[in-house]
This record gives sequence, structure tokens and C-alpha cells, in this order.
Amino acid sequence: MMQKKYLILVVLVALGFIGVLSGMTRNMSVSGIEALVFKNEKLTVLSTFTVISDMVREVGGDKIEAISLTKPGTEIHGYEPTPGDLVRASKADIIFDNGLNLEVWASKLYASIPDVKHVTLSQGVVPISIEEGLYKDKPNPHVWMSPKQALIYVENIRKALTELDPENAVYFKQRADAYSQKIKALDTKLREAVSTVPENHKFLVTCEGAFSYLTTDYGLKELYLWAINDESQGSPQQIARVVDEVKAKNIPVVFCESTIEPRIQQEVALASGAKLGGLLYVDSLSDKNGPASTYLLLLEHTVATIVDGLLSK
Repeated sequence: MMQKKYLILVVLVALGFIGVLSGMTRNMSVSGIEALVFKNEKLTVLSTFTVISDMVREVGGDKIEAISLTKPGTEIHGYEPTPGDLVRASKADIIFDNGLNLEVWASKLYASIPDVKHVTLSQGVVPISIEEGLYKDKPNPHVWMSPKQALIYVENIRKALTELDPENAVYFKQRADAYSQKIKALDTKLREAVSTVPENHKFLVTCEGAFSYLTTDYGLKELYLWAINDESQGSPQQIARVVDEVKAKNIPVVFCESTIEPRIQQEVALASGAKLGGLLYVDSLSDKNGPASTYLLLLEHTVATIVDGLLSK
């Protein structure tokens, strides 16, 4: 009997709510009714890879659901979108990408979902040109490795989210401002750390030339096996050139990135007498239990690994 009374009560409450809602919405448009019913629904914000997805999450906070198309550890240059990616993209309110030829594959998604807005976060940055190889004179896409230029990404995220959800403009601005202050503080900390490395040791040797913005900001000299991850990477000529440079400059350590098989850089280390340093993070965050689970931790871990290596004997 009690269960029956409870059921009747639930039905009456529901009918009463429907009546109230009907009275409120009788003269409203369909879009107005949707806005009323779904007012607290989060925006679905898709990003092409984990680094910018984390930045978007910092600005969007609890007003958005931030999703990365690619998983931690994925090599993003040659990524191939899956049917599942297309489904997720079609349900997104907005998609953020890096641009500068990093995710050429994303054009396939956009062609299939022309009604979903996408925003390129590198708009307004000052790019550094690639100096050699197949992509000579094209912009190096790894702009986020410069904290100063990453502030432009943060502002572009804020503008796009505000345009999409103007009711939360103040919220997005407060979070963007707070996040920008964290980036600036980390920039100062990293600059001080790099300054402890002697000038004759300030050589960063990596697999991919993905650190041009970081080396420019912090006064390091860059040496790499290949400019951009592609099918031509790791040729004997590339290896011999780097081995000769490492020997000539007495560079103590060489590095490789987390998304790249380090075998070729191990050959450089063996042939030159240098040590193989720890993994550097650039194109992808680590998983949540790893050392680079956020953009800020990625920068901090990568620079600390570089400095520790260059200071080693």
C-alpha cells in the first residue's frame, strides 16, 4: 500500500511540473524551451590532442566537458582518425586544433562535419620556420613549448568559449587570467633553472626538432635528428651528422621524445659517448599517473630533465 501511495505521489508531482513547464513555455520558441530544459548541460569541447585539451579544460572548468581525440602517448603528426572520432566530432559543440600543419588529418573530420565550429589556437602567434628537410621554410607547429606564446592559446580558448557561451564570460575570463598567471610563474622558474647550465653545455639534442620555441626562449642551442616526424626519419646521414656534432661539442647527453621509439637516439649515444637522457614530453601528455599529466607538468618535467642531463658529468 505504501509503495502504491508513493507511486501516485511521484506521478502527481511529475504532472504538476509538466503543467508548470507548459504554462511557462506556451509562448516560447523551440530554442527557448531547449535553453530552459538544458540550461545546466555542459558544453562538449573536443581537441585534437591531449596538450591543448588540458589547456581548454583549465579555461573551461566545470562548464565544459573537455575531450581529446588522441590518447596520451599518441604520435599526432601521422594520426589517422577513426570512425569513432567522427562520431565524437559530430556531437561536439566546438573543436580546437593547433594548426600550422600539425594535424593535417583533421581536415578529413571537418569535411565530414561542416556544421561543427572549429578554432585554430595558433592564430596570432609568431611562428619559427623549419630550417631543413621536406618542410623547410614552413612554420614549426610546436608553439605551445614556449610559455609566452602559450598565453596566446589561452586567450584564443577564452574568446572561443565566451562566444559559444556568453553567459559564462566572466567565469571563463577569471579562469583564463588565473591560468595565465600560473604559466607566467612557471616561465620564470624554468628560465632560472636553465640559467644554471654553463654556456658551453647549453645544447639540446633531440630526435625531432620540436623544441625550437623552448630553445629560443631559454637560450639553448638546438640539434636534432629530423625536423618533423615523417617517413624519412632516422637516415644514416642524419645519425652521422648528429654524432659528429655531439663529439665535436662534447655534449654530455642526448634525448628523445615520449612518442618516439628511442632506438635511433640510442645509436647516437653509443657512437658519440654521450648518455641517453630521460624522456622529454612535447606532443602528448603522459597518463594521469605519469610525470607530465598536465601542460604545466609537461613543461616543468621536460625542462628539469634537460637541465639535469646537461649538468651531469
